[in-house]
Amino acid sequence: MRGIAIREELTDEWQKRGAKEDKDYEILTAEISKAAFGITPIEYHKLKGLRRENLRDHMDDFELIFTMLGERATTEIHRNENSQGIPKLKSDAGTGGKIAGDARKALEKRLGRSIVSSKNYLKSPQSLEKLK
Repeated sequence: MRGIAIREELTDEWQKRGAKEDKDYEILTAEISKAAFGITPIEYHKLKGLRRENLRDHMDDFELIFTMLGERATTEIHRNENSQGIPKLKSDAGTGGKIAGDARKALEKRLGRSIVSSKNYLKSPQSLEKLK
């Protein structure tokens, strides 16, 4: 639920600061994702074998945590710098996503494995057990 709240807070900031069209939100979201995970949301959907399903529903805890970190960092950067207009919002989104990406890479180095995964959380044994 916190992830949803963080996303809504970010999109509210984008709207206040100049994002008007769906394409604006897609561009800004892709910027965070590319910097955080090295792939866009469309590429992430393909990696997980999704079509129209909600990507977040199929992310594991770490994927969600780094998504939230990138989005929350971006929101705070916008506020701190009083960012206005799509070019500045895009730059901030890249910076916020990089913060999450750097943290992800540090954890991957320590764990010796990738956080970005083709596995679908909703199809995993752990998630099925939690649903029972």
